[in-house]
Amino acid sequence: MAKHPEEYLAFWRERHLCTLTTLRSDGSPHVVPVGVTYDAEAGLARIITNGTSRKVRHVRAAGAAGARVAVCQVDGPRWATLEGRARVRTEPERVAEAVRRYAERYERTPGPNPARVVIEIAIERALGRG
Repeated sequence: MAKHPEEYLAFWRERHLCTLTTLRSDGSPHVVPVGVTYDAEAGLARIITNGTSRKVRHVRAAGAAGARVAVCQVDGPRWATLEGRARVRTEPERVAEAVRRYAERYERTPGPNPARVVIEIAIERALGRG
């Protein structure tokens, strides 16, 4: 993936609510608000969530290849979208890293949740204007 301009990366560090789009079994989009962190060096976006959520079920239903998803944030004329393949990760160290990054971006540490998982998105395309 091409290197991003600093303005694009700075936008992903600002505190913004995002949307995650997954696909239902009938192919229709399921769009929900989420907190997202973007690690451009690793090419990963991360979303912490409850392991029983509908978005997690959609990602798991795609199987080992991962689910095609998009995350997006908008602030006036600025916008950014990340597209890629999502997989649900349950390893404690991966969940902890996602929580750490979430706390850094959103300036609050989420409470304990033994059912917490992380949706990791391997980024294939980054779009935006800003």
